[in-house]
Amino acid sequence: MKFLADMGISLRTVAWLRDAGHEIVHLREQGLQKLPDERILAKARNEGRVVLTVDLDFSQLLAMSGESLPSVILFRLGNENYNLINQRLSEVVGQCTEDLEAGAIISVSDEAFRVRRLPI
Repeated sequence: MKFLADMGISLRTVAWLRDAGHEIVHLREQGLQKLPDERILAKARNEGRVVLTVDLDFSQLLAMSGESLPSVILFRLGNENYNLINQRLSEVVGQCTEDLEAGAIISVSDEAFRVRRLPI
């Protein structure tokens, strides 16, 4: 699977995903730290990537756009430690690949995750 990591995602998570065989870029690696959220979504859509973020704005922007891609995995955890994000991300990718490929916003909390198919 192809991912785009927003600024709130650790480079350790990026390395972990690469080690697991996924293709991932981090905005910091490409010098795009200040890229506006709308352009991040456009970049992910154009490159066929799933956005990984802790930023609530992406869900709202996608809902308002009416678009069906890109998918977004939004982490809403009590502790945003990369180990916990990696664990929860592994569960989401293992169980929601079809949703992510079709277009979805997946909100990940400590206890569960919620899938909302796009467009909303």
